[in-house]
Order: sequence, then structure tokens, then C-alpha cells
Amino acid sequence: MPDAFIETAYFKDLTNRAVLYLQAGYAVHFCGPAGTGKTSLAMHIAELLGRPVVTLQGNDEYKPSDLVGGNSGMRRRKVLDNYVHSVWKAEEAMDSVWYDGRITHACRNGYTLVYDDFTRSKPETNNVLLAVLQEKTLDLSTLQKGETKLSVHPDFSVIFTSNPSEYAGVHILQDALKDRVITIPIRGLDRESEVAIVSGRSGLPWREAARIVDIIRGIRRNSVKKPSIRAAIMVATILATRGFKPVSENPVFLQVLMDVIGSEIFYESDDVSNNQLLERIRTELDKYISEDRK
Repeated sequence: MPDAFIETAYFKDLTNRAVLYLQAGYAVHFCGPAGTGKTSLAMHIAELLGRPVVTLQGNDEYKPSDLVGGNSGMRRRKVLDNYVHSVWKAEEAMDSVWYDGRITHACRNGYTLVYDDFTRSKPETNNVLLAVLQEKTLDLSTLQKGETKLSVHPDFSVIFTSNPSEYAGVHILQDALKDRVITIPIRGLDRESEVAIVSGRSGLPWREAARIVDIIRGIRRNSVKKPSIRAAIMVATILATRGFKPVSENPVFLQVLMDVIGSEIFYESDDVSNNQLLERIRTELDKYISEDRK
């Protein structure tokens, strides 16, 4: 069972705005750095809409047929006619079998589509969504014989998420699609939201979760985007599993911080050495020495 969504004032504001736009018939797009809760927020909002949810993960290898559907195999049909007792007639036909892709399935049935990291798919692949969002029709003419256009169910909704274009593997959002969605930037979580999420996900008391969050946020000031809230959740969860306390004199706490934060920072910058990271972490931990010795 997935973790319950932790709704702070920050997330409640985003939720209310998104639901308003979706109920008015517009698609919503959450764009922001990794680890800011975009996917969890999108799934939470999708559940609030009260319709079944179809999820799709962006992929550079996708073709339009991977989203819309296509023909898979053949179906054989044979009709035997014995209307005249002494005469048998047989008629055979072979037809291709169509299957609905996830977008078609959601459009046909009025489901909510959560298209996560959608700009990791090529722009030409995502072009199938242009008519869906503007004319409320899905063009099937190049993929299927017979049904050429599908009218989008009135209850169909779309929630997109994406990382900024400077992230590796992310395509620039084409203007035609950009004009058809309402983009809500998520630039970073406030401290209250981060502490609430870390405490809720790990099970640590609020005060202990707040200390981990403050240390992570302190290091993040020097690292632009990293370490993310995911690092704080990992550190808190590891400590909670063994009952360790996030205190300055606990060598296990220091080592966990080094390993978890290092695994994020070292991938982002080759300029940060182990010694530099250790110095940053110790600087943050030193702020709590007097408090821990009381």
C-alpha cells in the first residue's frame, strides 16, 4: 500500500490550483527539480478527481504507437453456411487485432492520465497529444484501419510532470504543447513541507526529522540542487530502522550522511572530494554540539 500523501499548506495550495484547472478542462504540468514531490503530488491530485488513473513514464525510445496503441497479431474468422442441406459454403477472413495504448485507453474511458517525466519522450512522439488537448479528439488514422478518430471522453484529464530542460535526457517542450497546458513550477519545498515528509516517510519524531532536514538544506546551499529531500528521507529511514539518533557525536549518523549525500553530490559535480563533503557535513553538525551535550 503506498504511503499516504502528506499535505502541508504548500502542497494544499498547489493541489487546489491544479484541481481547479483540471475541472475546467485544462491539462496541468508540474515542472521542477528531482526530489520535489511532483510525482506524488500528481498521483494525489489524480486520486482526488475520483476517476481511475492511468500512468505513463516518459521514455526516449517511445514511438507514437507505444502511447496510442497498434495492431498486434491476427484474428481468423470462419463462417460455415449450410442453409441448403446438400451444400456447404465456407467464408474465411483474417483481421488484424487492435489494442489500445495507455493514452487511448484513458481517452476512451474518461480516466485520468498521469504522464510522468513526459519530456523524456521525443517531441514528435508527444505530438499525438496536441489534438487531444485542443480539439478533444485522438487521431488513429495512421495506426488503425476503420476507426480513424476517437472522441475524448468528457471526464478525461491529464497531469504532466517534468524536470527542467537542463537535466540530462530531457527534451525541450515544444511550443504547441506548451500552449495547451497550464505549467505550475515547483522550485523547491519549504522547510515545513520537507520536515513533514521526512518525518512521515521515516517514522522519526518531528524534531529529529527537522534536524536532518536542516543539515541537508545547509549543505544544499552550497550545492545548488543537491542533496534533495530524497537524501533526507533515506538518512532518516536508515536511522529509524536501527533506532539511532541524529546527534553530532554519533559516528553512524556521520557515516550515513557521508554515504547518502555523497551518492547524490558526486554524480552532479566532479569538483567535490570526500574531504570537502566531510568538512561541509561537520560544519552543519557543529551547530548542534552544544545542544547534544545538554
